[in-house]
Amino acid sequence: MIQLFTDGASSGSPGTSGIGLFLKGEGHLIHISEPIADTNNHEAEFIALIRGLEEARALGTDFVLAHTDSKTVADAVQAKRTSNRTFQPYVQRLLTLIGTFDQCYVRWIPRKENRAADTLARRAIRTNETFRRSQ
Repeated sequence: MIQLFTDGASSGSPGTSGIGLFLKGEGHLIHISEPIADTNNHEAEFIALIRGLEEARALGTDFVLAHTDSKTVADAVQAKRTSNRTFQPYVQRLLTLIGTFDQCYVRWIPRKENRAADTLARRAIRTNETFRRSQ
């Protein structure tokens, strides 16, 4: 099982944005900080989860437990829909990705439990550079 922690951050609405991903399990410990196109915080959160699931898929795992501190993202995935037209393409992409795993769960967690991903997302905004560390 891979545990995935994701966070998106934006310094404006829209504004400079970045994502942070922290993956652990199955012998992996991966930190990713990545700038993304200017957007708002909600869209950055969706993008972070999409990128995180893509990273987990690339590792070849069949079981992912994904954590996000965005209630908007977690609720949309659990409902398998959103009424917000802007978010609909993100939700569809997430549902497609989730379907590629034998088991994939997306769970909301409080921000204080998501510090690693939050730090990585903020780093992406601050440095505007991609950072990746695998251990």
